[in-house]
Amino acid sequence: MTNNSDLLSDDSAAQMNSPSYIKAYEDTALLNRNELRAVRLQLELLKPELLQSEHGIDSTIIAFGSARTLPRDVAEAELAEAESYAAANPDSAAAADNLRMARKRLETSEYYEAAREFARIASEKSCTGKGGKCVIVTGGGPGIMEAANRGAHEAGAESVGLNITLPFEQKPNAYITPELCFNFHYFAVRKMHFLLRARAMVVFPGGFGTLDELFETLTLIQTRKIKRMPVVLYGRAFWEKVVNFQALVDEGVICPADLDLFKYAETAEEAWSIINDYFAIHHGSGT
Repeated sequence: MTNNSDLLSDDSAAQMNSPSYIKAYEDTALLNRNELRAVRLQLELLKPELLQSEHGIDSTIIAFGSARTLPRDVAEAELAEAESYAAANPDSAAAADNLRMARKRLETSEYYEAAREFARIASEKSCTGKGGKCVIVTGGGPGIMEAANRGAHEAGAESVGLNITLPFEQKPNAYITPELCFNFHYFAVRKMHFLLRARAMVVFPGGFGTLDELFETLTLIQTRKIKRMPVVLYGRAFWEKVVNFQALVDEGVICPADLDLFKYAETAEEAWSIINDYFAIHHGSGT
């Protein structure tokens, strides 16, 4: 006599092995179809939201800046190597150019150290008016992002990293709190998570990505899509060299008052003081 369960097992193999039989929420091929983009966007929004809420994170300070900025010790080692190579190849234009860039990287390493110090200071203090903690959040990569996560780590504090999948390799830096390290596909959702909990933002010198994040934030504040918060540009000489904000006023494309949407700082302590003073005035929560 044939066992019905054996019949079912044998006769259903083709059906059970079909991709259509996979549960929808376990079907990665389905989830990656163009038609499921809305679902993927929702998942990318929801996962970091849930995990940050579970960690009690409701206030953050954003640190933006170049992924290419080096720590001072690394920049010094690279300069020594470039000097040695240039001395051994005095007629090489490539060696001379490499030496010039190594000197520039050592010069700009001050931004790495400043971001590290700022994050350490900010992580040790609170800048919210609700008695909550203010957590450093970065893009999760190297350079200024690493520096800020590192400063928070050295202060014994949590910090968030919002990494993103790129055509070239980008790994999360080693200083992010592991449980608060996220990986995104969509820039738009990542940007949203930068600002959902933001109470302040410090922007160190950087390239296209840094400029994109800065101007999007200024636009959202200007148009009152988000609440006003302190935006600090670190290194006035850099910012006035790469962006002529006054020219935008002179051309009539922004208002003079729009220049008050940000302030400049030259030290980590000054950047923190600007943020702290803002909250003391607006929320009565200065430290």
